[in-house]
Amino acid sequence: MKIVVAALYKFVRLADYRELRNQLFDLCQKNDIRGTLLLAPEGLNGTVAGSREAIDNLQVFLKNEGHFEGLEYKESYVDYYPFYRLKVRIKKEIVTLGMPHLDVEKSTGTFVEPEAWNALISEPDVLLIDTRNVYETKIGTFKNAIDPETETFREFPEFIEHLINKKEKQRIAMFCTGGIRCEKASSYLLEQGFEEVYQLKGGILKYLETIPAEESLWQGECFVFDNRVAVKEGVEEGKHDLCFGCRAPLSEADKVSSEYEEGVTCPSCYAHHSEDKKRRLRERQKQILLAKQRQEQHIGRLSSKRISS
Repeated sequence: MKIVVAALYKFVRLADYRELRNQLFDLCQKNDIRGTLLLAPEGLNGTVAGSREAIDNLQVFLKNEGHFEGLEYKESYVDYYPFYRLKVRIKKEIVTLGMPHLDVEKSTGTFVEPEAWNALISEPDVLLIDTRNVYETKIGTFKNAIDPETETFREFPEFIEHLINKKEKQRIAMFCTGGIRCEKASSYLLEQGFEEVYQLKGGILKYLETIPAEESLWQGECFVFDNRVAVKEGVEEGKHDLCFGCRAPLSEADKVSSEYEEGVTCPSCYAHHSEDKKRRLRERQKQILLAKQRQEQHIGRLSSKRISS
């Protein structure tokens, strides 16, 4: 049975988000839907996985709920559950910029469909910005994109402060994994006085689904927040694994490094872990391997793509 992976979000003012949290949790639990949904006064965000029937039931609920017309929604398919459990959480923001006052529903940049994206970002006066974090950008991005080199999305406004000083009137095009971060980032840029701000509708995932590989300006793979780790053209599963020590994506080159130890360290975190932490991670890895020998699942395992759930 194919598992449907559904990525969805919508910025919309929700007065009843706490009550909605309970309804969503009950529905997902009943249908064995796993993954994470975030609710806040500004809307809904999440990625979940389940059977075709289960995800259809979720879609019907959201359609009938009344707040989610125009929900940004994308699907892909895998042979296993890419999540171990269900989380439906209340947050201050559905994507954390540290600015819950932004009314993204009312003010956001111009959406650009994937089919028109290549033409836009090829124009010489367009500044292309990747709004994702460094552990995501390191494995793939668009040709000629600027990497803000942020560790968290909260650092993005500081990057924009420097941008204002250098290129105040620049036309800006932005992108992220599924569209939500650049939608909020574009709202922030408009607040800061930028006039022409564009964003890739549906994000990288929709672009990879829509644009043929021979026409694509995407380079590398796209990091995703589940056990697939990364996807490539056609939203097919990529080749990267995950370091359990720091949750950074791992390339084949990383895994032959002298600083790589499965489940413990990689070149990104080797120098930052204490010997005590390495010892604890080695013990955890030992328990994971023992569970695998017993053909049991070790809950919390994130670095393997193929443990059945």
